[in-house]
Amino acid sequence: MGHRKLASPRRGSSGFRPRKRAKELLPTPRSWPRINSSNPILLGFVGYKVGMTHVYYINDIKGSSEYGKEVFTPVTVIETPPIIPIALRAYILGSKGEPEVLTDYWSPELPQEITRKIKSLKVNKDKLNGFLDKIKSNLNNILYLRAIIATQPKLVPALGKKKPEIVEIQVGGGDTSAQLNYLLNILGKPVNVTDIFKEGQLVDIIGVTKGKGFQGVIKRYNVIELPRWHKHRKGSRKVGTKGPSLGTPSYVPQPGQLGFHRRTEYNKRILKISTNPQEINPAGGFVKYGLVRNPYILIQGSTIGVRKRPLFLRYPIRPYEVPAEAPKITYIDLSSKQG
Repeated sequence: MGHRKLASPRRGSSGFRPRKRAKELLPTPRSWPRINSSNPILLGFVGYKVGMTHVYYINDIKGSSEYGKEVFTPVTVIETPPIIPIALRAYILGSKGEPEVLTDYWSPELPQEITRKIKSLKVNKDKLNGFLDKIKSNLNNILYLRAIIATQPKLVPALGKKKPEIVEIQVGGGDTSAQLNYLLNILGKPVNVTDIFKEGQLVDIIGVTKGKGFQGVIKRYNVIELPRWHKHRKGSRKVGTKGPSLGTPSYVPQPGQLGFHRRTEYNKRILKISTNPQEINPAGGFVKYGLVRNPYILIQGSTIGVRKRPLFLRYPIRPYEVPAEAPKITYIDLSSKQG
């Protein structure tokens, strides 16, 4: 019998394997929640991470030991310039039993930045009317409708780019006919974050974490480093035997990519939504970002990603009960973050 103990906790969650780099900088949700509302609404929004500060607010969580008291919390600032729905997309049940695209209906008038990115897009009004008629004739067979939206990074000088991100956002609430009318009304028009979210509610944040490159097993999995002594012939901070894992996934900690992974953070609470950037801009601006110039939201706690990274905000898919109204914020720190 060997001297090693027979049981030990496995390092690292197998749910995150393989730990490889994300395919895209702005990932889109793989699933969408169902909301109980008679009014259709987009179930997501896209913003850009600014940085962090801290606030004091009155705790409104009943049952908490600090209920009714002024408490401190760190917050993340996300700048949310208006998005523009540029097309609507209808999905039906395909022959293989999976959702497939029925057709797209594009806005006749699109900004130059968008037409530059979608070089193959040629808007023909006659064809557009045909696409819309196809959607209306198959209204009973449509599983769900989504809006293809474009961001406006040109409104955020800190990003230093004009090329927009283009993603799909599903529509929830109401019936299919009401959702179609809702999309046709907002097509080609700016949509603000106040039209989608409200203060005090929960959101899920989907994005890509900060990349740390190729790292060893100690930093990547937090395994215990054995003491260095004269009988170590295979070096320190090294992985041991991997076992006979041919054809099966190896759960032995190994060096590799750390960070820049697609992740989802559930149930992050919005403490504040405002269109006045002066309420949040610190003296000298945010470090490595500058000044906020568009509407913004304050998320309680920290979020994934680095500064200037696009984040996808989605209606919560597994929410818990929180007060309907936003808590009262008594103080926002505006001191310089430059040190």
